[in-house]
Amino acid sequence: MSDNRLAVLFPGIGYHRVLPVPYAGFPEKVRGDAEKLRACFDIAWTQAEDMLAAVDWADCGDILFIGKSIGTAVASRYALEKGLKVRSVLLTPLAETFPFVRGEAIAFHGTADPWADTAAIVAACRERGIPLCLTEGANHSLETGDALRDIDALRQAVARISEFIASA
Repeated sequence: MSDNRLAVLFPGIGYHRVLPVPYAGFPEKVRGDAEKLRACFDIAWTQAEDMLAAVDWADCGDILFIGKSIGTAVASRYALEKGLKVRSVLLTPLAETFPFVRGEAIAFHGTADPWADTAAIVAACRERGIPLCLTEGANHSLETGDALRDIDALRQAVARISEFIASA
């Protein structure tokens, strides 16, 4: 196994400027529309497969997938279908993410996230032994509307992610 370490970012909807997996072509008004959410997943999946086709995964010793929103589902499915051993950071995962998750992971969720049901996220993480960091009253961007509280929550999240990354 190589000492090469690789981090791959799988953004959520609206994070189209993040590289190397920038999705494009999503429909509008997706929240609450299961058909449109599935279309977004299919679009993101196809684009991720195309962009990552040239990666020599065997040359990577430690692979970290960082997903946001729909990107958590795409990243987790990609790792599962490609048989990759990855560690995953799941930022505001959707419930659709968890059937694909294998290996080490850590999740972050806001209890006021309109895109994902807190009880479903808590249950999925508990069932799979995934540490879950909850931010009370936070939305899908992990924001509460209280800037000082948001900064503290962000500091805590970064510290947890740093610990997770360092634990490899």
